[in-house]
Amino acid sequence: MLELRNAAKMVGGEYHIHATSLAFEKGTLNVLLGPTLSGKTSLMRLMAGLDRPTSGSVHFDGADVTGMAVQKRNVAMVYQQFINYPALTVYENIASPMRIAGKNVATIDREVRKAADLLRLTPYLDRTPLNLSGGQQQRTALARALVKNASLVLMDEPLANLDYKLREELRAELPKIFAQSGAIFVYATTEPSEALLLGGNTATLSEGRVTQFGPTISVYRNPFDLVTAKTFADPPLNFIDVVKAGGVFQRKDATMLPVPAHLAAMADGPVTIAFHPHHLGLSLQTPAAARLQARTQISEITGSESFVHLDFDGVRWVMLAHGIHNIDPDTEVDVYLDTRHVMAFGTDGRAIATGAKA
Repeated sequence: MLELRNAAKMVGGEYHIHATSLAFEKGTLNVLLGPTLSGKTSLMRLMAGLDRPTSGSVHFDGADVTGMAVQKRNVAMVYQQFINYPALTVYENIASPMRIAGKNVATIDREVRKAADLLRLTPYLDRTPLNLSGGQQQRTALARALVKNASLVLMDEPLANLDYKLREELRAELPKIFAQSGAIFVYATTEPSEALLLGGNTATLSEGRVTQFGPTISVYRNPFDLVTAKTFADPPLNFIDVVKAGGVFQRKDATMLPVPAHLAAMADGPVTIAFHPHHLGLSLQTPAAARLQARTQISEITGSESFVHLDFDGVRWVMLAHGIHNIDPDTEVDVYLDTRHVMAFGTDGRAIATGAKA
């Protein structure tokens, strides 16, 4: 088990990581999700031993490893910006951690070729990194991490430079590979969709703070606060400030929509309601949907889906509609909100009630 116990990191009098306590079990996949500069890389550096926490401690299998150099830990790291030995062939780059560990020639050859086959590198084993594409160089770095058989594998947006097809394949394969090895797998990403595809557990980060940690689907469906909900939303989360008055949510003294059953018990008063773009549509999909009127701003057609940007009473929303919808700007349209999935947050930003199926 890897544990951070109130670990914090200050640089120049400012917190890069606020006091953080996390525990990752062996054989688990753990995603760090947050926007750029939220603290994902800084947190990984504390886990690896590249940086020492200003306060708090890091433990592995019950032992305090806070002051232990990264060279003395069984850690593998892969960055978005690939790092390879330029003078070595792809074969030797992949083999390097096993040669350092003193593995025999037969084992090295078997593991190198196995990793190369998985990552589509077999035709390039005799090339040097400078004769590879960026994606091939990143795959070489990934293969080197695979063969190291590390106890802790840290991957900082490792698939960002790969083509779409290979990225999708590796998203499915990598968690299985490292889970079978019994390693702790920590994967940093800015993409909520990638966290959902990977599964496992997710820690959401914002401004150097871990806002929530738990099973990925649980964090997505039941965020503790509005910051977490916004972090785990792409396209951006839709939200609006209203007042709950009995069985309706009101805005500017006008009835907006009925309060759904899972929020009926909450007290009257000001509240922020939020929902994902795919729970807003152009047609009535369920009896639980509420009809609203909005004005279109722009339509983005992605093929089988359209992102329609809307103005609702001065608030900008995004709707994900199935099919091609090229709606002229400044057109008034009826939209339908599936209220079963509405989330509610108090004036302090904390979730008031759970039970919505995001």
